[in-house]
Amino acid sequence: MKLEELRPAPGAKKRRKKVGRGPSSGHGKTSGKGHKGHKARSGGGKAGGFEGGQMPLYRRLPKRGFLPFGGKTEYAVVNLKALGAFGANAVVDPDALVQGGLIRASARGRVKILGEGEVLHALTVKAHAVSESARAKIEAKGGRVEVLTSRVVAS
Repeated sequence: MKLEELRPAPGAKKRRKKVGRGPSSGHGKTSGKGHKGHKARSGGGKAGGFEGGQMPLYRRLPKRGFLPFGGKTEYAVVNLKALGAFGANAVVDPDALVQGGLIRASARGRVKILGEGEVLHALTVKAHAVSESARAKIEAKGGRVEVLTSRVVAS
């Protein structure tokens, strides 16, 4: 088979219907729109979601929730029980969490440490947010918590 022998499958390509090109085309005069009426006009037809006068679905369903301007802050969440993989006195920051496979590289811009589980030994934890229970457990084992303010840029 040669490149110049390639052809689309039979019936795969269909010519576009050309309307309004005279009576011999078969689609002249009213261009397949019949005579007069709403659907014959420019921009005519029913609006999207119109259900023939029945109350449309988007109005029947209850409206829920609210997002303030700027949306919701999404965090990559890591529980304390997952930090057992790190050795004593290790520095646990977003890059270390990516290395350890606990979060994705794309999620290291916002990391939150939650307090489920126990800390086995002292750790230095650097994250964008830390729950009160997690902070208490880390500091009880002699560790430190640093809250990061700026987003880490993925490199």
